[in-house]
Amino acid sequence: MKRFSFFDRENTINELQSIEFDVLIIGGGITGAGIALDAASRGMKVALVEKNDFASGTSSKSTKLIHGGLRYLKQFDFWLVKEVGMERAIVHKLAPHLVVPEKMILPLVDGGTYGSWLTSVGLKVYDVLAAVEGEDKRKMLNQSEALVKEPLLPKHKLKGAGYYAEYRTDDARLTLELIKTSLNYDAKPINYLEVLEFLYEDNRVAGATVKDVLTNTVFNIKSKYIINATGPWVDRLRLKNQINTSKKLRLSKGVHLVVDYDKLPVKQSVYFDIPDGRMMFAIPRGRSTYFGTTDTNYQGNKDEVKTDLVDAMYLIAAVNNMFPDVLISIDDIKSSWAGLRPLIHEEGKPASELSRKDEIFIAKSELISIAGGKLTGYRKMAERIVDLVAKKHLRRFSKEFKKTQTEQILLSGGKFENFDDVKNYIKVIYKRIFEDKFSEKDAQYLVYNYGKQTEIILNKYDEFIEKHPHEKMIKAEVWYTIHNEMACTPIDFFMRRTGRFYFDIDSVHRYKTIVLNEFSNYFFWDKEEEEKKKEELLKKLEEVISFK
Repeated sequence: MKRFSFFDRENTINELQSIEFDVLIIGGGITGAGIALDAASRGMKVALVEKNDFASGTSSKSTKLIHGGLRYLKQFDFWLVKEVGMERAIVHKLAPHLVVPEKMILPLVDGGTYGSWLTSVGLKVYDVLAAVEGEDKRKMLNQSEALVKEPLLPKHKLKGAGYYAEYRTDDARLTLELIKTSLNYDAKPINYLEVLEFLYEDNRVAGATVKDVLTNTVFNIKSKYIINATGPWVDRLRLKNQINTSKKLRLSKGVHLVVDYDKLPVKQSVYFDIPDGRMMFAIPRGRSTYFGTTDTNYQGNKDEVKTDLVDAMYLIAAVNNMFPDVLISIDDIKSSWAGLRPLIHEEGKPASELSRKDEIFIAKSELISIAGGKLTGYRKMAERIVDLVAKKHLRRFSKEFKKTQTEQILLSGGKFENFDDVKNYIKVIYKRIFEDKFSEKDAQYLVYNYGKQTEIILNKYDEFIEKHPHEKMIKAEVWYTIHNEMACTPIDFFMRRTGRFYFDIDSVHRYKTIVLNEFSNYFFWDKEEEEKKKEELLKKLEEVISFK
């Protein structure tokens, strides 16, 4: 594994200024990360810049499912169902510790969206299109069978359920592992580098002027082609390129809420009806359960998307309607996140009905932009856009690159034979840490987060001499993410490297001082800088429950 450290930023920035790249990717979310790995593994010289942290936009704010798009059967979008269904199996193979099998139950209720016959046929079609095999194939359950699987379901209106397989993930971790894997093919990814303007030669984009957000230094990067993969910010970057087009994005806001697992102890993920005719998820994860999502038009500040009280009450009412014995209140919410989906605008359609297909736009200047799409389809999106760039290279420079390789490239941390191998590895890790009073859930967290990179963290853990094991572990994780995952701030660590902000916010309160001190020691922050980072962290902590 190549080192990917904050302390290598200066060297990387020097390389960005001295090389003319085959492709410069703007945007460090799942789309940009997928493109970087695809392009670099074909032999292209690749740079990737992200104005904030990797996955800090939409790619850490999804429902965190690698799912086959069952809802798109209702829209008769069979092509999308087939593609993403096939893709989830491939991504599970590439990173079985990150893309984890998760059984899903779809309750059939009086007056609900799905009837028994339609659900049975739909799930069967879903299995065929997505090439589902073995135990993952759908089953239809009667009322009593459904209540065994999920006792919290409302007996008074429950008719039965569909039972099928999905996969859950950590979207930010998946993005990060793609970026780290691209390093093996000499890609140059870097966070906190903002594009200010484009450079041109003969009216073509030929590079970009960028600013290092951490040092305020400005410099140029030259590249034969530029891909705009900035998600909700795609149109903003297209305006920098002075593009005026009728085809624009429509942003949809998605909100999720988190409660303690004991408050909503679902046995597996549930995909259920909302009284207004939409569907939403409730998903157990570690010591928490989260639920969502909303799907509403958004025209506010793209850099400050927040959960508001209306969002929260809408989701709480929907959960209480489906799980009447639970009775969640606003005071039970531990955390939340709100993100934007960059959808392609279609006149007259509400956000919830817009297609999730991706679309590529090519400007007269040769700026290539990609928008739309789904987390699950990132690899095929990357393949399509890199195919396009490869053809342009061949025509313009007579330079040929290899076909896509990514179906065979295991992601960093994911060298497992299958998911059974992952479960066995969790047992190995638990055996190693249980004497220090860590639980099996702690072992699961480490393996689902880092895969076999857990070994590096535990070796560092053994070097610390603190008495409290959990303090030693948090320090080992901080060290690992700074030196191997380009973590630059405590928020990077808590939110996108570990997911604690969402799924274990109590530990953020518990360890925030330790983590701040560790970052300060590694980065030699003075008192002023340390206080600034502390205020940023406290503000972010307040944001995730600001609606309360």
